Amino acid sequence: MAKNGLYTGIDIGTNTIKVLVAEYVSGEMNIIGNGNAKAEGLSKGIIVDIEKTAMSIRKAVNAAQEKAGIVIDTVNVSIPANQLQIEPCQGMVQFSGGSKEIMDNDVVEVVQNALMRGLVHEREIIAVEPKEFVVDGFSEISDPRGMLGVRLEMKGILYTGPKTLIHNIVTSIERAGFSVGNIVVSSLALSKRVLSEQEREFGTIMIDLGAGQTTVSAVKDDKVQYVNWRPEGGDYVTKDISDILNTSVKSAEDIKLNYGEASTERASREEFFLVDMVGKTDPEQVSEYYLSQIIEARVAQIFEKVRQDLEMNRMDSFLGGVVLFGGAAAMPGIVDVATRVFEQNVRLYVPTEVGLRNPAYSQVISIVSYVSGRSDIEVLVTRAVMGDVPATPVYTATVTPEISQPVVAQPTTEYYEEPIAQVTPLTQTKTESEPEEKEGFVDRVRGILANMFD
Repeated sequence: MAKNGLYTGIDIGTNTIKVLVAEYVSGEMNIIGNGNAKAEGLSKGIIVDIEKTAMSIRKAVNAAQEKAGIVIDTVNVSIPANQLQIEPCQGMVQFSGGSKEIMDNDVVEVVQNALMRGLVHEREIIAVEPKEFVVDGFSEISDPRGMLGVRLEMKGILYTGPKTLIHNIVTSIERAGFSVGNIVVSSLALSKRVLSEQEREFGTIMIDLGAGQTTVSAVKDDKVQYVNWRPEGGDYVTKDISDILNTSVKSAEDIKLNYGEASTERASREEFFLVDMVGKTDPEQVSEYYLSQIIEARVAQIFEKVRQDLEMNRMDSFLGGVVLFGGAAAMPGIVDVATRVFEQNVRLYVPTEVGLRNPAYSQVISIVSYVSGRSDIEVLVTRAVMGDVPATPVYTATVTPEISQPVVAQPTTEYYEEPIAQVTPLTQTKTESEPEEKEGFVDRVRGILANMFD
């Protein structure tokens, strides 16, 4: 149940940075402020320029706090699925002198014992989910505090990510003049917000269509079973329009937003719009159907690659079907294309909050909702992981999957060299050239965990 108070979330996207401020009263979310800013310094969802990203963060946060009428000093942020690794962990502590009442410090000790293991130098802990506590052999205990026992065990799931990825996010926020309150695993937060209890239990595929990348998660038995991402998103659609119609990227983005229809079955062959083309004195007429052919070709291609990845990992058929969200999912007809490709039920998630009724806000809303809804024991476990256990817990992120071997979300490195599908350009056929990868990461050693793992 959500706790009373103010909660702030930030979604650092490839094209836009979104900030949300919500006040919870009796468990009800009230949006009191939000801010957006054009994202600078990111490529395919990854921070490649910390200073530029920090400036964008500052603009977005300033806009949100001006609307909310408060001063923001701490924000909660999510970590994307890029190379996320999930593995089980287990710890035990034996009390000397016989039975004793289990206290906060005992929970902290058993959690830290569960983490006394080798950790690859390039990786860092994001969160730990306590699946169950065991007191003197009695299992399935959610909160052992106040119980009597001589031995306490904890079984949980450990989430780790690349140090450079985490470092760049945290450092960008700090350079902007703010501190990071909680780091949330995005797939976990979204599953709690976007999916119903039945969908989480029977199995559902979540597809987050962003501008710079597409993130895929499979949830079943109320656990995230699979995560993956592909470096293609809405920006690829924009680039296809720009290349085939011989127009600027900015013009292509406007055309996509104003006239874009993802499904050719829904597009009109009689409706036309004007396009300013390079090398042409006067604008040229283009039909909505032709534009839809361009869009559908790329969208179907992305979905087809996602479907192949899911089939390869045997995650392609769940009773809950597929749920779409993210900025690129707002395009009309996107559900129709996904239904044809995945051949199962597909629905679009749209937030219900006033002023935020767009799939693009799914991520930032899920961060706030997830952080506010954590139990005290989940907060204590996460603080134990961070080596910082305050008298009054600070609400943080949690995780849930149950798997025996580490699962790593790896990027798909292949890029499409061939022209998209069967779309004939109005002027000449062009072979698309994909945006170049940028690399600008720096190593980071998080001091708060150094003593635990070095």
